[in-house]
Amino acid sequence: MTTVTTTGDRGAAGVPVRGLTVLYDAECALCAHLRDWLVRQSQLVPLELVPAGSAEARRRYPGLDHPATLDEITVIGDSGQVYQASRAWIVVLWALREHRPLAHKLSTPAGAKLARGAALAAAKWRGALWGGQSYRRTDGWAYHPGTGWSYQGPSCSDGACATG
Repeated sequence: MTTVTTTGDRGAAGVPVRGLTVLYDAECALCAHLRDWLVRQSQLVPLELVPAGSAEARRRYPGLDHPATLDEITVIGDSGQVYQASRAWIVVLWALREHRPLAHKLSTPAGAKLARGAALAAAKWRGALWGGQSYRRTDGWAYHPGTGWSYQGPSCSDGACATG
């Protein structure tokens, strides 16, 4: 279950949003594609895109569950609001000139069900494409657009690798 935190206790509920930070999984091809799409859109509210789990994300938001931000899109408002999953996508669409009307429709009870379904479909596609797990370059995985994911394990040329 996704938890959305608001900052009503800090008086942020009535403060206008002047900027949003989008944390995205930089190792995910779908996420990187969507990041590139967002950068090309006309923005009514500036979006800053930061790799989830990065040193920069950890420095800016030390209280976040950073491993969870690699599983679900997370958006942070400039007043400390935190949105995740389908609510995060609605907020991102709200920030875009051409998609704000859609965001308003998705923020209704019926629209929220549609947004949640779209987020679940994207998660299922992402999981199905890579066997339900997220491959990381730091683990030896590399993505090549023409051939997909490949694994390059550690070199065993020094004889230090286990043989079974």
